[in-house]
Parts: sequence; C-alpha cells; structure tokens
Amino acid sequence: MKEDKEEPEALLPLPVAAFQILLALTSGERHGYGIMQEAAQSSGGKVNLGPGTLYRTIRRLLADGLIEESDERPAPDLDDERRNYYRLTPFGLRVARAEAQRLAELVRMAQSRQLLPQPGGGGI
Repeated sequence: MKEDKEEPEALLPLPVAAFQILLALTSGERHGYGIMQEAAQSSGGKVNLGPGTLYRTIRRLLADGLIEESDERPAPDLDDERRNYYRLTPFGLRVARAEAQRLAELVRMAQSRQLLPQPGGGGI
C-alpha cells in the first residue's frame, strides 16, 4: 500500500475528479452514484462526474490506497446489493488535506496579486 511508502505531497496535484471524490467521502461512506450526487450538490452543479470518469478515478484511488471498498452495508431493504461502497483511508484523508492546503496557498497567492478579493475586503 502506498500509505507506508509515500508522503501525501508525492501525489499532488490531484486531478479535479480525484479531489472531488475524496471530498465527497470526507462525510462518510458512499456508493458511486452517491459520490456523483455529492460532487454535483456541493459544487452548486459546477462539477458533474460522468460514470466513466468516476469509476476510472475510483480504480486509481483504490490502487493508490486513498480509498477502500467498505464491507459495511445499509439494511438490505434500503440498498441495492450490486452497489459498492467506498470510504477514505487514513492516507487518503492526509492526501485530501495536503491538496486542500496546496489549493489554499494558490488562493492566497491570487489574493496577494489582486486577482481575488482579500477575505473580509471589498471586491475587485
């Protein structure tokens, strides 16, 4: 597993789809369609992960040890047994935090160059 071999920064920058999936999983386990819905909802509809992108990215995140399949399932009457549920690994959470920090630094640089308003300040 990559967790023992790499620092989170070695996987940065993350592709947008990968970061969106990790963000969706920070609030708990989800199946693929649930991940798609969370990404769309949390981005105000600006991020729409198609099935091809979603499952290709999930395979990569699984291989990199950032997420894992969950053995836990909701009650059978509330779920479709064909669904696979995914959750963040501790390494995946560390990578998501490192990516969020990297993006925050980019925002700070944009603010310092007056490309974005300063927090609490007026518009551009």
